[in-house]
Amino acid sequence: MAQKITEAHEHVAKAEKYLKTSFMKWKPDYDSAASEYAKAAVAFKSARQLEQAKDAYLQEAEAHTSNRSLFHAAKAFEQAGMMLKDMQRLPEAVQYIEKASVMYVENGTPDTAAMALDRAGKLMEPLDLAKAAHLYQQAAGVFENEERLRQAVELIGKASRLLVRQQKFDEAAESLQKEKNMYKEIENYPTCFKKTIAQVLVHLHRGDYVAAEKCVQESYSIPGFSGSEDCVAMEQLLQGYDDQDEELVSRVCTSPLLRYMDNDYAKLAISLKVPGGGKKKPAAAGDSGAAPPEEEEDEYAGGLC
Repeated sequence: MAQKITEAHEHVAKAEKYLKTSFMKWKPDYDSAASEYAKAAVAFKSARQLEQAKDAYLQEAEAHTSNRSLFHAAKAFEQAGMMLKDMQRLPEAVQYIEKASVMYVENGTPDTAAMALDRAGKLMEPLDLAKAAHLYQQAAGVFENEERLRQAVELIGKASRLLVRQQKFDEAAESLQKEKNMYKEIENYPTCFKKTIAQVLVHLHRGDYVAAEKCVQESYSIPGFSGSEDCVAMEQLLQGYDDQDEELVSRVCTSPLLRYMDNDYAKLAISLKVPGGGKKKPAAAGDSGAAPPEEEEDEYAGGLC
């Protein structure tokens, strides 16, 4: 370990020498300096000196930036972010990854930018759902600008689920509508059906029956939706909700069709309240006003696919 640290400092010294100017050397040698800083960073990392590795990557990034090598500068910023991740300093890590993504776009490599933002979103999910959702939306926007709708819609889907998890239902409704429109554009109609179910659940949790009904009506124009299992279930759910028929709503919301949706939407189904009634209970429920037992939610803790 001591040998690696010594090696790293030697590379830093060489880099600093390349950056110096003199009477005979008017311009710093940024390319050589960047190479030495990169070697120093690797050596510091091997010695588990993560703070110093991070600093070396930042110095590498600065040298590449001065040399207008934006792609390599972005890579170095991303590596600095990874050192911060390993030090459990996630918000700082994400700042450098976002900075890298901007440079990737400027360099004309938007795919790399979007993938970096996706990775940043995954880092932030355990810590800050709102920030993670924003990062996924940013990544989706980059793909969308490149007309890469299949990649964009997957990221919008991640954002939608995180918005639901935060109970930001207004934003979730907008995100789901965008998802459904994209899936319709790429002619993935079965997934449009699932997004309609998600929309209905979100709108009913918002207390907006009219918007929920409108989502189903709009979906009649999607090939194969009318008469499908998804369509029939949503018609029954809306009828039960409008009639305050708790038994019908419960039957639909506990059906396999809804139980095995993505975890966040399945939880919306089992927690849906009927207007004028108590919280929805399974068929063998006791007091309709009682909250479902903890074990009922645990059933979905591992996620549903």
